[in-house]
Amino acid sequence: MREPALYLTRIRHARVEPVRHSFEYRGYSWYFDIERPPVLPIALRPFSYFRAADHLAPPRANTDAAQGPPRRDDLRARVDDFLGEHGIDCTGGRVTALMNARALGYVFDPLTVFWCHAADGSLRCVIAEVHNTYGERHAYLVRPDELGRADTDKRFYVSPFNEVDGRYQLRLPEPEDALALRIALLRADRPPFTASVSGHRVPVTARTVVRAHLRTPLAPLLISARIRKHGVALWARGLPIAPRPLAESSRRTAQ
Repeated sequence: MREPALYLTRIRHARVEPVRHSFEYRGYSWYFDIERPPVLPIALRPFSYFRAADHLAPPRANTDAAQGPPRRDDLRARVDDFLGEHGIDCTGGRVTALMNARALGYVFDPLTVFWCHAADGSLRCVIAEVHNTYGERHAYLVRPDELGRADTDKRFYVSPFNEVDGRYQLRLPEPEDALALRIALLRADRPPFTASVSGHRVPVTARTVVRAHLRTPLAPLLISARIRKHGVALWARGLPIAPRPLAESSRRTAQ
């Protein structure tokens, strides 16, 4: 199995129309087998811990007592339930994830990626879960090619400056020593918005975790604040706000 790892990252957002605006910032992400999350020293745990409730939906309850006791609710159960809804069975295969951790009770993870493998180790599919600043989330299931490329229709309100239309062009290769993810929103075959995450791998030790926290203190809060700051800047430049679909307001998740 793969050992848990940290990726020290650079995240870049670039908008080319109707106004040009881009920004880049440093961060870090956790990568691990979801059945074996990192175990940190007690002193560091309040700054980096994980909750299944921050991702996907809880597994559906058994409705027939003959089916056995209630299903557990952990991250693997949530992934398996989501895959089952799409007719995919990864029993016996590992699921690895790239995500942000909670820090002092708060989490904001714009993009969580799950790589879902078959028992023989081959990649079956990828779940790309997108979170917005309204406390909502939406998971896309894609089947990347050998280069990690896939595309899917946009179905979720993320930015107040982008309507829920267009198509995402994704590049989501599972990270090795280097991390390189990219998402482009396409409209009329043109990308008005792109986002990328690049970084390098370091082992999970008390020293590297402290280094990551010093590099980007309270990362979830900082990332959320930066996104809002740049949103205000775009609004001040006259970029129109796209109405938020009412359907999204019913899919709130606890932060």
